[in-house]
Amino acid sequence: MTEHITGAAFSAMIKNASAAIDKHKTEVNELNVFPVPDGDTGTNMSLTMGAAARAVSEQSPKSLGRAAEITSDALLRGARGNSGVILSLLFRGLSRRFKDAERADAQLFALALSDGVEAAYRAVQKPTEGTILTVSRLAAAAACAAARETADIEHIMECAISEGKIALADTINLNPVLKKAGVIDSGGKGYIYILDGMLRALRGEVIEAGAGGDTAREKADFSVFSHEDLTFGYEIVYVLELNPGASQEKLIAFLNSAGDSVVTVGDEEIIKVHVHTDRPGDVLTDALKYGSLQSAQLENLREQQAEKSAAPHSSAPSPAEPEKKYGMVTVCSGDGLAAVFRDLGADQIITGGQTMNPSTDDILAKIEAVPAEIVFVFPNNKNIIMAAEQCVPIANKKVVVIPAKSIPQGVSAMLAFDPDASESENFSAMSASLARVRTLQITHAARDSTFDGFDIRAGEYLALLDDCLVASGQDFAAVAERASSALSSPTPEFLTVFLGEDATETLTASLTELLGAAASGADLTVVTGGQPVY
Repeated sequence: MTEHITGAAFSAMIKNASAAIDKHKTEVNELNVFPVPDGDTGTNMSLTMGAAARAVSEQSPKSLGRAAEITSDALLRGARGNSGVILSLLFRGLSRRFKDAERADAQLFALALSDGVEAAYRAVQKPTEGTILTVSRLAAAAACAAARETADIEHIMECAISEGKIALADTINLNPVLKKAGVIDSGGKGYIYILDGMLRALRGEVIEAGAGGDTAREKADFSVFSHEDLTFGYEIVYVLELNPGASQEKLIAFLNSAGDSVVTVGDEEIIKVHVHTDRPGDVLTDALKYGSLQSAQLENLREQQAEKSAAPHSSAPSPAEPEKKYGMVTVCSGDGLAAVFRDLGADQIITGGQTMNPSTDDILAKIEAVPAEIVFVFPNNKNIIMAAEQCVPIANKKVVVIPAKSIPQGVSAMLAFDPDASESENFSAMSASLARVRTLQITHAARDSTFDGFDIRAGEYLALLDDCLVASGQDFAAVAERASSALSSPTPEFLTVFLGEDATETLTASLTELLGAAASGADLTVVTGGQPVY
């Protein structure tokens, strides 16, 4: 029986919660509706909770209020993807209830869970039922009801988890997309694992992070590398969840052929890689042969070296002083896409997007580096928008997020920018431009799945039009033909093809011919984007 939660107990709950979601992240990932190789829910929730677990481990807070504050701040800055952001909001509301508290009793804990739900619903512009929001809301309601009957926090959490599981099972009926796919909500499932980890901590159980766990691996120190006398221009650090039987020897052999300063830390299930290279695209593409990217960071070493030579070292860089009214930060992956956005006026590029969701802190750092009063941010991915929006209240500059869900939408929005217009006029014009863009993406299926009448097999081609699956199959030409036909109504005025890293001349010729036939009269442009996966 537990009647109070102290700072030490709460820290243990957070570390257990992190280990629990880390242990089950693959199971949660498998619940994602589309079998596309994007940043997955379980991975994003695991990385987000891992940030909080590291923070409380490093600071060892004594009071509950301080432990909750540290957790909330770490989750906010480490949040990845929509699921990570919602998770951070659930704990932010909880932190506010615990402010200045040395410890919490049953009533206070139950109210804190409710405050977290309220914060999450308030922040999501269009809350969707049949998601983690529903599961957390009904779990918190059950906790409040139980707190009126007992002072035992363990029993209160048992009631919350029990009701949460019932709500989770019902998500398939509440959410049409889940019903069509025949699965329960992945974010809700992840949240149940987090609550269960917290309860087990109260009972004195310690969940070990699987095979060393992401928390331990993230402590690997890659800061020892010198940036002097650089042979290669880019530094890449990524975490890869390995496919069963994947050959680490072959992976490491390729890394050594592509660059130097190769360091790997991990086991047969997951590996963290550091490498210096001039071929960042090749390095990330090769990684996908061996598993799924959990996170990836790319830095231009020569730019870093120049910046460090020009300015004294600071552990927390100060925001760039405004030199102009407007600035722009955009998210993309691929040298070609980065060049397109720079030509359109982007001040800072965040390397990320599909398979690599940047955290709130990653986005914030780029915002602060822009020498402007007002910074427009273009996430260019629906799973990054919420992380970008978390920067608005914590940045030292005025931040305006343009909710672009794809690279073409981001390009269109930046084309609509007018340096002489007001902030509100630009926001209206850029936001309006998003609705005039249709995005067709062709990729490979990440796993077997059945969805919306399509029997999908891992490795075959998938075509998504505005996130709706329109074609799948082993034959690229057949998939591209069906996708082109879907894109032709209404007939577009302009067609821009962004070629990914794996786009061969044969595939490109086939696609452009089909697009030209389906949308005759449209102005067709082909750009080498260099992005992985799509």
